[in-house]
Amino acid sequence: MTSSYPTLTRALAEALVDVLWFIDGSEDEQMDQDDAVKVMEGVGHVVSTLPSDQRQELIALVGEMAAAEGNPARREFLEEFPEGFGLIDDES
Repeated sequence: MTSSYPTLTRALAEALVDVLWFIDGSEDEQMDQDDAVKVMEGVGHVVSTLPSDQRQELIALVGEMAAAEGNPARREFLEEFPEGFGLIDDES
């Protein structure tokens, strides 16, 4: 079986975004909203504490994913991902 992902990092980034996209779009009946917030905040904390080179790599991967995304709502989610999950500092 051959992977459609060029790297493990790309595969994990896509899986992470898929999970977060699902959580972000979940209704109360699908997922407890308090749990959803905890997961989103937890991911935000983890990715915001990555070393600079790893943050830049993830930002680049998410940018590539956004550029290739055909769904406008998901593309917007991807474009907002770096800032929304703390990969980009708000200092500017």
